[in-house]
Amino acid sequence: MEKLVLYFEHIPSWHRSLILGGGLVLFWVLEGLVPLIRFRYHKVRHAGLNLFFTLTTVVVNLFFASLIIMAADYSTRHHTGLLYLFPMPLWLFTLIGLMILDLIGAWLIHWLHHRIKWMWKFHLVHHSDTWVDTTTANRHHPGESVFRAAFTLLAVVVAGSPVWLVFLYQSLSVLLSQFNHANISLPKWLDTALGWVIVSPDMHKVHHHYRRPLTDTNYGNIFSFWDRVFGTFAFVMDTKSLHYGIDTHPEERENNRMGNLLGMPFQTYRPPTTDAAPPGVTGGVSQVNTSGDPQASTSGVPQVNTSSVPQASTSGASQVNTGGVPQANTSGVSQVNTGGVPQANTSGIPPTSTHNTVPPAAN
Repeated sequence: MEKLVLYFEHIPSWHRSLILGGGLVLFWVLEGLVPLIRFRYHKVRHAGLNLFFTLTTVVVNLFFASLIIMAADYSTRHHTGLLYLFPMPLWLFTLIGLMILDLIGAWLIHWLHHRIKWMWKFHLVHHSDTWVDTTTANRHHPGESVFRAAFTLLAVVVAGSPVWLVFLYQSLSVLLSQFNHANISLPKWLDTALGWVIVSPDMHKVHHHYRRPLTDTNYGNIFSFWDRVFGTFAFVMDTKSLHYGIDTHPEERENNRMGNLLGMPFQTYRPPTTDAAPPGVTGGVSQVNTSGDPQASTSGVPQVNTSSVPQASTSGASQVNTGGVPQANTSGVSQVNTGGVPQANTSGIPPTSTHNTVPPAAN
């Protein structure tokens, strides 16, 4: 551990550039060898557009670098921040520090982008990519890059992170982001196993589905358990059935043109729509399960389950359950439950609801 600390405490700038560039090259090659989806697109041209936004992200981060280093140095000298509340071994200090930095510097700001309307308009640039690959990782509007850098600074202050831990976090963050955006196909068992600790490619691809509620799930960057802790985790079995992009900007002239992407945050807000039957499970049945465990379905149509209890459907229609308990539907029609109490429908008449069953993507 001491060697790791010493290395990142004095890491040369060109090493950090090598990590950024080397990760892109590695996953770019893997995308050609084991692609998840065989896109029909001009890969180099697409990469050029996304690398422009990667460059703007680097420029913004350089601007914030001095502030972050000053905050880290102050914390080290004065032992301020959560990491200094009690003595701990170096390995635990490192792990807890990475967790705090990832929670505030990545998960929290990402969640806010989806909850606050004007921030969502900046985040649209990232979500509008219809060909998600490893270059999408840093496809951020310069304005969004400022928000992310500011929250990284906030995370450093809250944690009391030393400089070497900041550099370690940023290195892991860029590599894991390139990894989980990469258009690569891992064995399902491996992807699922990795997804219990870090954000795997299949887990993050769910977040890039073009419509809610899936768009508003799986916000993590390094650690996957934050989404399970805060109830924003979604599991989709067949990620090849996902549709990338965002429903409010489906045209290529809007989502693949530099000028429009730069001006997107300043355009009129377009409210996103909700997909009541997201794709995902093999056999023609779709599920969204935010409980953290795969669920089973015996029907031939999609299911959405955002409760903490798996449910099964034996009907021929879709179900949406946003309550805290399972519900049963033995009719041939759809059922919506937005309360916290189980409902059963054994009639042939569907109940109606005027409530929106998922939270808006932006407030």
